Amino acid sequence: MKTNPRFRIVFMGTPDFSVPSLQALHAAGHEIALVITRPDKPQGRGRRLDAPPVKKAAIGLKHAVIQPPTLRDEKILQTLRQVQADFFVVVAFGQILNEAVLSMPRQGCINVHASLLPRYRGPAPIHWAVINGDPESGVTTMMMDKGLDTGDILLAARESIAATDTAGTLHDRLAQLGARLLCQTLDAFSEGTIRRISQEHSQATYAPLLKKSDGLIDWSKPAALIEPFIRGMNPWPGAFTYWGNRRLKIFRAETVLTATTEPPGTIMESPATGLTVATGQGALAILDIQEASGSRLPVSEFLRGCRIAPGESLS
Repeated sequence: MKTNPRFRIVFMGTPDFSVPSLQALHAAGHEIALVITRPDKPQGRGRRLDAPPVKKAAIGLKHAVIQPPTLRDEKILQTLRQVQADFFVVVAFGQILNEAVLSMPRQGCINVHASLLPRYRGPAPIHWAVINGDPESGVTTMMMDKGLDTGDILLAARESIAATDTAGTLHDRLAQLGARLLCQTLDAFSEGTIRRISQEHSQATYAPLLKKSDGLIDWSKPAALIEPFIRGMNPWPGAFTYWGNRRLKIFRAETVLTATTEPPGTIMESPATGLTVATGQGALAILDIQEASGSRLPVSEFLRGCRIAPGESLS
């Protein structure tokens, strides 16, 4: 029985999205010579240092881990040269690799990207696919070059986006899909069947990084655009609005087939069990909501302790 040769790999990744790929490489028997991730960061009110998910996973799998602030330091470059890796595998690492690093591994650097390239190059492809109401997303493995997600495509796999998907639910499925596709890509290298396909650069779109402030809901937009925006901002950075000076985070909503002449943001009705808001076109029924100092609640429970009257405005 033929077995595929295993490769010597340096793995670079940081957040939860990277972990299934690291675990899959380990389970497949590849030699993970080194794991590189970002430095620990202070978290929570106590600002205690917390390790990135990849560091925790790597330690659990008993792999060597380093956390350099930059890959431009000569000592780090020397460490990478000494590893003599077949591949550097990069999955949501969070640092740009310069040409010196890209040229080190024998067979190149492979990136797992959470979109169907060349669509949604950049750091937030999952969010923007949901925000824009795309019917599908996917994962691409590619050979890295000095550009931003511009390298040759190796393999791609599609994933449908459900009408109820959030950025969080799609993220979890694509993380698992990416892990499987990565192993398939390395198998194809070992079998000599891999084919590199140049991207159609004229078809490229960009998925810019999101900030907390980007979650502010613009009620002047149509309800049909605000609803996927809310899902695309869930769980981070979170869609929000203001009721007076009180910040309200919106987790879930649905469009309502209601004609309205009220100004966008106006509360159309507020019975004990519902909250409907006028938008630039149509209306939106809020389903799950959270006040800044409270917990996420179904809107019916929220309204028991917080009366919002018809005619009031969200801004």
